[in-house]
Amino acid sequence: MPRPQRKRTIYQIPECRTFTADKAAGEVHVTLDELEAIRLMDQEGLDQSGCAERLHVSRTTAQNIIRSAHAKIADALVNGRTIRIGGGNVDFSDDREFGCCRWDVESVSRIGGLTEQMEGKQMIIAVTYENGTGDIFQHFGKTKYFKMYDVENHQVASSRIISTNGQGHSALAGILSVLHADVLICGGIGGGAQMALSEAGIKLYGGCAGSADQAVSDFIAGKLQYQEDVRCDHLGEHHGGCEHELGSCGHGCHNEQ
Repeated sequence: MPRPQRKRTIYQIPECRTFTADKAAGEVHVTLDELEAIRLMDQEGLDQSGCAERLHVSRTTAQNIIRSAHAKIADALVNGRTIRIGGGNVDFSDDREFGCCRWDVESVSRIGGLTEQMEGKQMIIAVTYENGTGDIFQHFGKTKYFKMYDVENHQVASSRIISTNGQGHSALAGILSVLHADVLICGGIGGGAQMALSEAGIKLYGGCAGSADQAVSDFIAGKLQYQEDVRCDHLGEHHGGCEHELGSCGHGCHNEQ
């Protein structure tokens, strides 16, 4: 059985993801990690060792990535093919020292199509996260963090906390799409955000409260209690003062027992 491919860390979301030849004779597909390797080596001038360190892969893997990228681009330029950028087995860094990913609505909406790399091997669950308490944050549109859980063979294989970098409401659905999320567990959430999640193919389990870790465990076990028609129409307003733990919030939040 082949060893699972290690995810490559990237630091930039491309502003453009399609370059079309005048008379396109087919197309080539450049993955996000291949584009990142080109940026690091050809634009920033890093050697293979420095590129490998940034991508969090071995030098051999970095060499293979950049070789593949150069071959694809050469094919496109010589043979007049359209270049499409997207996909790849990647993680996104928020390390501002190296130029963090731009989580703006426009660039996130342009990237698209990353879930094609899932290949049915795992599920990724996102939870709006109250960093410090470990609880589910109760206002989707104002969440500062998502906790992402990689689920394999009906158990959590790994997890990580991702900053939303100050983005809110409609931009958050785009972020979750870029992060390959299949499922979102949250508290209150507005109708517009629900529609954006639906369009991104992300299954919503709203109206949840309590521990994020426990909610994910309950989801995997098939016993997560959630509210199918949860609504939060108080745009721009935090849920302070709501008795979430009693299930009595007038915003449609549902207590998780």
